Amino acid sequence: MKISKEVFNGATIFVGISVYFLLMNALGFADEFYLRLLNVLFVFYGVNKTIQMNIAEGKKTFVSNAVSAMTTSLVGVVLSIVGLIIYSYMKGGDNYVQSLSETFLFGGNPSVETYCLSLLFEGVASSVIVTLFAMLYWNNRFAVD
Repeated sequence: MKISKEVFNGATIFVGISVYFLLMNALGFADEFYLRLLNVLFVFYGVNKTIQMNIAEGKKTFVSNAVSAMTTSLVGVVLSIVGLIIYSYMKGGDNYVQSLSETFLFGGNPSVETYCLSLLFEGVASSVIVTLFAMLYWNNRFAVD
């Protein structure tokens, strides 16, 4: 059974983001908001890798590459959210998420589900933005002769 490039590169995004956040947590930088924004680099890497693989296979249609890129980023986001849910419950569930929310997006007392649902919406929005940036970058390479 062969894994599609979208799933493989999405899993690569997940591994990159997971290792990055675990490393930030271990070094004590987990509450630095601006360091959390760097996860977009992992998403851009996975999306760019998928587009490069498509071009190497001769697939130069803009729409099919955009769908492939978007699928890659969404796989990475969904896997990351599932990983966060599991990690949050391992660290204490709602109490752990409330400690995150003090320095991140929320006020109040969000539950694990509320926090992850909000991050899912944010992740989907960032997936669209990263996909659009990658497609703009690769746009001149899709010209059909």
